[in-house]
Amino acid sequence: MTIEKISLKEKIGYGFGDAASSMFWKIFGMYSLFFYTDVLGITAAAAGTMFLVARLWDSFFDVFVGIISDRTKSRYGKYRPYLLWFAIPFAVMGAITFFAPDFGQTGKLVYAYITYSLMMIVYSMINVPYASLLGAISSDPTERNSLSSYRMSFAFIGSFVTFMLLQPMIDFFAETFDAGGAWQAKTAVDSISTSPIGWVMGVAGIGSICVILFLLCFSWTKERVTQIESEENVSIKQDLKELFQNAPWWILVATGLAALLFNAVRDSVAIYFFRDYVQNTYKMPGTSWDMTTIYFLVGQAANLIGVMAAPAISRKYGKKRTYMIAILIAGILSIGFYFIPNNITVILIFQFLISIFAGYVLPLLWSMFADIVDHQELLTGRRATGLIFSSSSMSQKLGWAFGSAMSGWILAVYHYMPDASQQSAETIFGERIMISLIPAVCCGLAVLGMMFYPLSDKKVRENSEQLELKRNTSK
Repeated sequence: MTIEKISLKEKIGYGFGDAASSMFWKIFGMYSLFFYTDVLGITAAAAGTMFLVARLWDSFFDVFVGIISDRTKSRYGKYRPYLLWFAIPFAVMGAITFFAPDFGQTGKLVYAYITYSLMMIVYSMINVPYASLLGAISSDPTERNSLSSYRMSFAFIGSFVTFMLLQPMIDFFAETFDAGGAWQAKTAVDSISTSPIGWVMGVAGIGSICVILFLLCFSWTKERVTQIESEENVSIKQDLKELFQNAPWWILVATGLAALLFNAVRDSVAIYFFRDYVQNTYKMPGTSWDMTTIYFLVGQAANLIGVMAAPAISRKYGKKRTYMIAILIAGILSIGFYFIPNNITVILIFQFLISIFAGYVLPLLWSMFADIVDHQELLTGRRATGLIFSSSSMSQKLGWAFGSAMSGWILAVYHYMPDASQQSAETIFGERIMISLIPAVCCGLAVLGMMFYPLSDKKVRENSEQLELKRNTSK
C-alpha cells in the first residue's frame, strides 16, 4: 500500500471532530459540578458519586463501541458513519442534560443519573469511532503525529470557543428570559448565572455548533488503512485477550489516566476557587467575561501553544521523553501554585505556564495509542483500531470520572455549602489544594508510569516499516 499524503483540508476536517467533542467535554469537566450543585441543587457529594457511577460503567461501554465500530461495514467506512448518525443526538442530549426540572431532591438526583448517563452513551457512540479514525486515515507515523496535533489543536480551539461563548450566552438568556428570577437573585454571589433557562439555552447553542463541525469532519475525511487479514472470523474474546496481553497498552492507559486526573480535578474546582478564594468581580468590557472565564481562556491559549509545539519537540527528543518532561514540569508548577499570593496577575501567569506543558501531553498520548495499534497488529495480525482507541477514550473517561468524583467528595469533606454567601476558611483551603497539590500528585504518577513505557520512536518506526512490507506482499 502506497502511503498517501494527507491534505491540509483533511487534517482540518479531522480536527473539526475533536473541536466538537471538546466543546461539550469542557462543559462536562469545568461547569457540570457547579451546574449540579448550584443550578440543579443537589449536594456536592451526591454529584460526585453520580459522576463516578455514570462515567465508570460508561468507560467500559467505550470498549463495546470500539468492538462494534471495528466490525461496522458501510459505504462510508467503519468509523466515519458514526459522525453522521450521532451528530444531532449529541447536541439534543447535551441540552437535555443541562435542563434543571423543578423536582424534589430525589427526583432531581434520578434525573441527573438518567440524563448524564445517556449523554455519556451518546458521547461514546460518536467519540470512540472518531478517535479510531486516526488509525484509519494513514499508516504513516509522521502523518498520524501531524493528524494528532491538528486534532488536539482544534480541540483546544473548540474549548476556547466554549469559554468565550458559554458564560455570556448563559447570562444573556438568563437576563432575557428570567428577569427577576435566578439571574438577579444570584448575580451578587456567583460569577455566572444560576438561571436554569440560561443554562439549557446556552448549552443548546454550543450543541448547534457541534453538529456542523461533526458533519464537516465526516465530509472532509477518508478511511485508507485496511486490515491485512479478514477480520470476519476473529472473535471478540480473542480481540480482548490479545489486548489484555499488550503490556505497552496497560502502561499507556494507566499513564493517561493519571494525566487526565490532573486536568479533571484542577478544572472542576476553578469556578469555586475564583468565586470563594480570589473573589475578583472584574468583567472584561464588551464581553462580560468574568475572571474564571478569562482564567479558562488563558489556559486554553497556552494549551494550544503546547499542542502546536509538541510535534517538533517530540521529533527532536522523542515522544516518551517529551511526555515525561512536560508532565513533570506541570506538576512542579502546580505545587508552586499553592504557595503563590492571591494576586490575579500571578495566578494567570502560573495558569499560562502550567497549561503550556499540559498541552504537550495529550497529542502525544493519542499518537502513542496509534503506535500501539501497529504494535498489536504486528504481534497478532489483527488491526483492532476501534478497540484500542476505545481504551484511550476509556482512560479519558475514567480520569474524568474519578477526578470529578474526587472533586465533589473533597468539597463535601470540606463542608461546601451551595447557598452560602461566604464559604468557610476550611472549604476555601480544600478548594486551594484541589487546584494545586492534588493535580501535582497526579503528574507524579504519570511520570512514574511513563518510565516503564517500552515503545521508543525507533521501535515505532520499525513496526511501521514491517507492516508496510506485509501489506505490500499480501497484495
